[in-house]
Amino acid sequence: MNLHTQPHVYLLIAAFLFATGIYGFLRRRTLVGMLISGEIIFAAASLNMMTFARFYAPDPAAGQIFVLFIMGLAAAEVAIALSLIIAVYRNYRSIQAKELSELEG
Repeated sequence: MNLHTQPHVYLLIAAFLFATGIYGFLRRRTLVGMLISGEIIFAAASLNMMTFARFYAPDPAAGQIFVLFIMGLAAAEVAIALSLIIAVYRNYRSIQAKELSELEG
């Protein structure tokens, strides 16, 4: 019995990645840690898309296109988030999320 031919293995890994990303997002206090946790959540979503496309979709290319879209979205998110983190650090000399209380509306 090959484990790589069963979708539940991939779905369990994706669920673990998603739970790790949510835990990291809620637990980390720095903006960079939150950004990395968000990327882990994107990786879990990509793995889910690829798993469903591989095992359940009549056209597996659709899942690959969705994953490419998610990767492009993640790259844009990282570029914007890092530029915002650099701007915040230049103004406040900290990237701790709780120290940025002046940004609250």
